[in-house]
Amino acid sequence: EEERKRRERSARERRSEEKQVWKGEVEKLKKRGRATMDEEYDAIVLGTGLKECVVSGLLSVAGMKVLHMDRNSYYGGESASLSLEQLWNKFCPGDEVPKSLGRPNDYNVDLVPKFIMADGKLIKVLIHTDVVKYLEFKACDGSYVYKQGKIHKVPASDMEALKSPLMSFFEKRRARSFFIYVQDYDEADPRTFKGRDLTRMSMRQLFAEFSLGEDTIDFIGHALALYKDDAYLDMAALSTVRKIKLYNDSLYRFVGTKTPYIYPLYGLGELPQSFARLSAVYGGVYMLNKPDCEVVYNENGEACGVKSEGEVAKCKFVVGDPSYFPGKSKVVGKVARAICIMNHPIPGTVDAHSVQIVIPQKQVGRRSDIYVFCSSYAHNVAAKGKYVAFVSTFVETSVPARELEPGLALLGPVEYKFIHVSDYEAPVSDGKTDKCFISKGYDASTHFESTVDDILEMYTRITGKVLDLEKLSLNQTIEG
Repeated sequence: EEERKRRERSARERRSEEKQVWKGEVEKLKKRGRATMDEEYDAIVLGTGLKECVVSGLLSVAGMKVLHMDRNSYYGGESASLSLEQLWNKFCPGDEVPKSLGRPNDYNVDLVPKFIMADGKLIKVLIHTDVVKYLEFKACDGSYVYKQGKIHKVPASDMEALKSPLMSFFEKRRARSFFIYVQDYDEADPRTFKGRDLTRMSMRQLFAEFSLGEDTIDFIGHALALYKDDAYLDMAALSTVRKIKLYNDSLYRFVGTKTPYIYPLYGLGELPQSFARLSAVYGGVYMLNKPDCEVVYNENGEACGVKSEGEVAKCKFVVGDPSYFPGKSKVVGKVARAICIMNHPIPGTVDAHSVQIVIPQKQVGRRSDIYVFCSSYAHNVAAKGKYVAFVSTFVETSVPARELEPGLALLGPVEYKFIHVSDYEAPVSDGKTDKCFISKGYDASTHFESTVDDILEMYTRITGKVLDLEKLSLNQTIEG
């Protein structure tokens, strides 16, 4: 216990020192930025959300000259992590933060909570850019799926499938055969195909070949492959097999972990800040607190700069989130999220400090899944003894709060709850004509795979090159 306390004190002190150094760097960059608005850049990036910061970092590493601007005075945008005071100012302006919750600065509450697949694309981007050296991670304690009113541990291998209460005795045998097939499948070795062409066969057909039941298909598709709906069933099976293999590979990526997920200490707000630091190291210029950023276009309708405070910085193209490009994106959906502060772990999770629960759509009569995410003081995102849980889903009705109820019912007593609904936007064009490369919004899922897909797709649209993460070596160690 004493050693744990000593390590926590050491981590807090180191963290405090890093924040002071980073604040100093930011001030230097802001001063430098004021003198460089009249320069020409390869790219100007608007907004410091995770997607924008990752793209900024990737472009800087690729040798481009980047200016990064944000209307806010803090990093993260929609994907920021807030202190308790910031959280109360956002949802309860004017109200005093309850003293029973502990020190406000002990909290780092994510606005868009997501875990990271331990062998997924975001980890590969972190290693590719060397941003991993700015971060510390801790494994997620539990991965669960909801079935008939109860939560169950997600089986991720043939042996776990045999022990799982999710399936009957005979179904376990069939599921074990399916898992063995997926684990042995090697795209470079036709002998492992067993006569099946997964580029032509649908996932529905592959499930049928193993005679798997609907409930088993449900948890494989939604809790292992992490699909948001059932559209994948009629797509080529290869993509789903890859996703299941990713779950399994992530599960065994680090010794001693119980789930395929990891999460940064001090919350996800560390990610955009770390990529911002990367961009700065490679010469990127940062300018925060610029509320009047306006994209400037030439006579051909192409973005050629950004105007702010009467000055124009020129560039070859502009990257940013939809809020900086009026009329160039469309709302394709809405996401409802609940933020809950508790003094206990989620019941039925063996007192896990961090956990993900997937509620498949069919289990609650919906068209899209509901996600439950929980982290705690163990990840330095809350005061001692406190837990922060989130419930999120795509909105399907006119009463979004009611749609979150199946997830909220799993949490037990909640001290404070905040519900917010945000637009899920997508660009109306690919940006190649108007030189405006716009990111999509953040979906309801509690993992980063779809987020990184958008980042990599943006990078390809901008540069014309594919960032091949499969060729990266993953032998590097991640601290923590």
